[in-house]
Amino acid sequence: QVQLQESGPGLVKPSQTLSLTCTVSGDSIASNFYYWNWIRQPPGKGLEWLGYISYKGATAYNPSLKSRTSILRDTAKNQFTLQLSSVTPEDTAVYYCAGNPVAGYYDYWGQGTQVTVSS
Repeated sequence: QVQLQESGPGLVKPSQTLSLTCTVSGDSIASNFYYWNWIRQPPGKGLEWLGYISYKGATAYNPSLKSRTSILRDTAKNQFTLQLSSVTPEDTAVYYCAGNPVAGYYDYWGQGTQVTVSS
């Protein structure tokens, strides 16, 4: 059974870098043809895809956030990390990590973690 768990600070100050980690258990992030994603949902809005890191270590980002987004991985710890720089209150959201197979939809989700950007 594959499980994902997000971790990181719940409060970030404006202009700082938001950093969240997703720990995956039950499968290796470096195998099985999966993409490992970060997705967020601002209050009162829909889901927004931020980017992914593939089982090969390749990355892709939402063009609207690409200049501020970086996704890294630590295969030894089976974790992948989101870094979002220069945050503003508009980055306040519930952040989810999720996994999807190549050419498939998301079938693994973390429970989500609330991040608030405020001074």
